[in-house]
Amino acid sequence: MPARYTPLVQNYYYHVFNRGVNKRPIFKSKYEYNRFLLLLRFYNSVEYPVKFSKFAKLSVDQRKEIWNRLEKEKNHTDILAYCLMPNHFHLLLKQNSENGISKLLGNLQNSYARYFNIKNERIGPLFQGQFKAVKIDGEEQLLHVSRYIHLNPYSSAIVKDLNALQSYTWSSLREYLDKTPYNLCVKEDIFVIFKNRESYKNFVLDNADYQKELENIKHLTFD
Repeated sequence: MPARYTPLVQNYYYHVFNRGVNKRPIFKSKYEYNRFLLLLRFYNSVEYPVKFSKFAKLSVDQRKEIWNRLEKEKNHTDILAYCLMPNHFHLLLKQNSENGISKLLGNLQNSYARYFNIKNERIGPLFQGQFKAVKIDGEEQLLHVSRYIHLNPYSSAIVKDLNALQSYTWSSLREYLDKTPYNLCVKEDIFVIFKNRESYKNFVLDNADYQKELENIKHLTFD
């Protein structure tokens, strides 16, 4: 992966995203979505002991021991939000270590692409070049990006309604609404602005139709 021309700055937030080459799918089954999230969690650790491909072959007890160890280690980033879509992904990250986002995304994309290619008997690049990273300027933008990410399945018509959006498996919105046992995200920097989970839920859902209309206009303009 080529070096990033403009280095990403420590202690700043970034909207990170990428999509499949030629807009092709990068997720075809629940196992692939799940693999991506496992890799995201695993390679976010600064001190991961082995590559994930070797980790996956260890015994259950050995894997559990490593997970417990990684929970206590420093992470490259704080993961504030994520959403995986059939042909792209979105992450909202705060960089904690020097080049932390680039290290995480390099390992994540390379490992996942190898897994996907082997599983689907394909060759060649999976992602459309280097990931994109847009620096977040201020609290207001941070909140709007989190909402944009969480609304993505609805505005892109992957789910039909707002009830389905709240149950969409491959988004951190379920974490924010306390509807999942998974706890991948650091949510304090978002929740500090809201009185409770219901307030954040309203913040997201009240903008759903407006964002969907913007997405429709974008497609009419650029497709």
